[in-house]
Amino acid sequence: MILFDLRHHGDSDVGPGLVDLAVNVRANTPPAWLADLLRESVSRLAAYPDPSAARAAVAARHGRDPAEVLLTAGAAEAFVLLARVLAPRRAVVVHPQFTEPEAALRAAGHAVHRVILPGDFTLHSPDRGEDAPARGGRGGSGPVPGDADLVMIGNPTNPTSVLHPAGDVAGLARPGRVLVVDEAFADCVPGEPESLASRRDVPGLVVVRSLTKTWGLAGLRVGYVLAEPGLIARLEEAQPLWAVSTPALVAAEACVSERALAETEAWARGLAADRDHLVHGLTSLGLHVVPNSRASFVCARMPGADSVRLALRERGYAVRRGDTFPGLGPDWLRVAVRDFQTTDGFLTALKETL
Repeated sequence: MILFDLRHHGDSDVGPGLVDLAVNVRANTPPAWLADLLRESVSRLAAYPDPSAARAAVAARHGRDPAEVLLTAGAAEAFVLLARVLAPRRAVVVHPQFTEPEAALRAAGHAVHRVILPGDFTLHSPDRGEDAPARGGRGGSGPVPGDADLVMIGNPTNPTSVLHPAGDVAGLARPGRVLVVDEAFADCVPGEPESLASRRDVPGLVVVRSLTKTWGLAGLRVGYVLAEPGLIARLEEAQPLWAVSTPALVAAEACVSERALAETEAWARGLAADRDHLVHGLTSLGLHVVPNSRASFVCARMPGADSVRLALRERGYAVRRGDTFPGLGPDWLRVAVRDFQTTDGFLTALKETL
């Protein structure tokens, strides 16, 4: 089996003085109004964090009960907690996707079966061959094995920027199976039409969300899990006391407010134009871009991508290498969407390297 550096992330590709196209955090964030709230929260650091208000706010945002919500120190902690609490007989991670879910499972001692989505990396027909014998080994391609009792998938998916139809993702659910959907980039899509965050009718559904990308809070660490109350209670029991800081809880409450949701919607609509500009520029250079990108980044294939990445660094631009993602390889790069001016500068530098 090919070995991948599952712990490599975009921040490792950034360096001093480089224009950052490697990390998917929204530029020019956090906004001033949110930064003011965070500064004010420092005055309350003498008291232990109380998650009740933030938990209620997140629950209301998704039409859920607070008992169905757990605040976490970013989505990464959510995956660690799930790996500690669950005891899957056959864990499946659908790739290409964010590598922390698999890394967390392996760190907890679980074997992982990889399902590699072919072609355009879209989940077209989940669980085809449900009644057929599951493939052996820890890798593979094609349908999710019918005996999988834990399935993890991203939507929209990092790094491909693919948005799977909600019905196809929900179709992966089965009695006795836990279905974990990483929706860290769901708010990149206006209206979030394919989100399952508010669904209570999907058996075994767990939705993981992050507030670090859209609001520029990667250094603060804030996210949450949505699931049935019994599983939330087990995750909370496994979570260290006061794992989410007071400033992070303030951010969580603020980022699901009506003001924040309206700002996110406006940003997502503007993001579409910026993304189209980047995709057009890349394809004009003869590069293949994963079609129908819907997140705040795109995934492009080019011969000698790693050499191109290093040449771009010499010209002042950092992009995310793709060879650490199962299902991709050395001919792939991930590029964050930025404003027209930044993108044009990047495209000029890229043209000089090709």
